[in-house]
Amino acid sequence: MAASIEDHQAIVNLIKGAASWLPTMGTDQWAKPWPSLAERDERIRQGLETESTWMVWDGATAVATITSFLHGSTLLWTAEERRLPAVYLHRVCIDRDYAGQEIGARLLDWASERAAAEYGAQVSRIDAWSTNIKLHDYYRGIGFRFLRMVHESLDYPSGALFERPLASGPTGPSKCPA
Repeated sequence: MAASIEDHQAIVNLIKGAASWLPTMGTDQWAKPWPSLAERDERIRQGLETESTWMVWDGATAVATITSFLHGSTLLWTAEERRLPAVYLHRVCIDRDYAGQEIGARLLDWASERAAAEYGAQVSRIDAWSTNIKLHDYYRGIGFRFLRMVHESLDYPSGALFERPLASGPTGPSKCPA
């Protein structure tokens, strides 16, 4: 379901839960909000205000979130890449109690298929935390192709860029399967 501004704290809580688990996976991802707590929270708020963020709920429990945009960052994606209709996926986060149920993969598929059907997106793109090698392997395992690592001088922690092609055209109703 589409998230609302009232879901801000639920998203923050999902991120905090992931941040406490991620060190066990050998990564510093989300160890501290980037570049600051206020700026991270502002990005979350912008995703909510532009109706670009979605939530999966199990009753009153926030299970997962994803944010999708139709425009990629000029810092990460080339002008040529940005000319191709694409969906840019961000802040994919799953409650650890729901891990292993393929919710993340299903959310990525759902957001991608929705963008293909509604906006003609031809590729799905995601920038991943540069040092989270297991996450890179995960994205490769669900069909994303590694494109490149963005130059570290940008001081941007999610510099590993991935994409996968999408089927264009209607794919049925835009209902998240999770």
